[in-house]
Amino acid sequence: MALSAAVVILPLGVLFFISGLVVNLFQAVCFALIRPFSKNTYRRINRALAQLLWLELVWLVDWWAGVKIKLFTDPETFHLMGKEHALLVSNHRSDIDWLVGWVLAQVIGWSMWFSEYLFLERSWAKDEYTLKTGLLQLEDFPQPFWLALFVEGTRFTKAKLLASQEYAASTGLPVPRNVLIPRTKGFVTAVSHMRSFVPAIYDVTVAIPKGSPPPTMLRLIMGQSSVVHVHLKRHMMKDLPETDEAVAQWCREMFVAKDALLDKHLAADTFSGQEQQDIDRPLKSLVVVSSWTCLLVMGTLKFLQWPSLLSSWKGIAFSALGLAIVTVVMHILIRFSQAEHSTAAKVVPVKPKTSGESSESGQDKQQ
Repeated sequence: MALSAAVVILPLGVLFFISGLVVNLFQAVCFALIRPFSKNTYRRINRALAQLLWLELVWLVDWWAGVKIKLFTDPETFHLMGKEHALLVSNHRSDIDWLVGWVLAQVIGWSMWFSEYLFLERSWAKDEYTLKTGLLQLEDFPQPFWLALFVEGTRFTKAKLLASQEYAASTGLPVPRNVLIPRTKGFVTAVSHMRSFVPAIYDVTVAIPKGSPPPTMLRLIMGQSSVVHVHLKRHMMKDLPETDEAVAQWCREMFVAKDALLDKHLAADTFSGQEQQDIDRPLKSLVVVSSWTCLLVMGTLKFLQWPSLLSSWKGIAFSALGLAIVTVVMHILIRFSQAEHSTAAKVVPVKPKTSGESSESGQDKQQ
């Protein structure tokens, strides 16, 4: 990576890692001392603590890189955003689709665990129990949440699209042009466990207009702007069919509709027929980063005043090693955020369907 990138990455990396350690320490204390007595109180405190960390990434999008996110939805849905529980289902078009969701919602590592994130391994045999138990724990969550589900299972690339097209052609499914074939097991499980307490599904379609480069984590860190178009359609959970197979088919049809919507966006370079809603840059993220920066600068000045730090080769070497580790870790995180380095779907030969064999079983073989 270029030297200019490293110069930018280093201070941002130090800011993120130091603030992360501080937040993790407070989260651990709250987890040990508060959660055993009141889970809801712990969740409310942890939400505030987690925002002190994750709003740094929202600041990176909104204020540092100046990414322009244009939201296309109806006024009623826009009014309800952030005021209700929702299952958010999006195509996985860019390297930072998950971060776009955070910006819309105004919201690593141990911080995710303390915040009750669901860690999956892309193996249904291992993930089924984790997903079911995690979803049940959300039933009594005291504040509105969005559970984001990327049912394509991996980020979009031309190679993965070709694999999905070959699979669809061999099994008689609609051949996609702009999305990958969804994996429906996780979606079906989420719907079956969340029907009673989540009122809506947010059907999100992300597209990049022709004149804009795709947003990536490296571009964000370098302060390079992009434009992202987001189409959001709200479905009532109670309107979904009852059986698992019907819910799986509903999910597949939703992605067929996404595919057609993206065709229209490709032709018009916008999502026509929906109002564009303005999303203001939250001042909260700017305040959080400014506060962390002031604390970090004061801490650094105190650190540099240590008599033995820069007066010996050991002190200099220790400081240089710490900065080098932060830089290398940030490079690794950036590399693995890129779509071309994500795990590709495995495609195996699919036997022609016989009577009674469902397309879902063939899909499981593919992915």
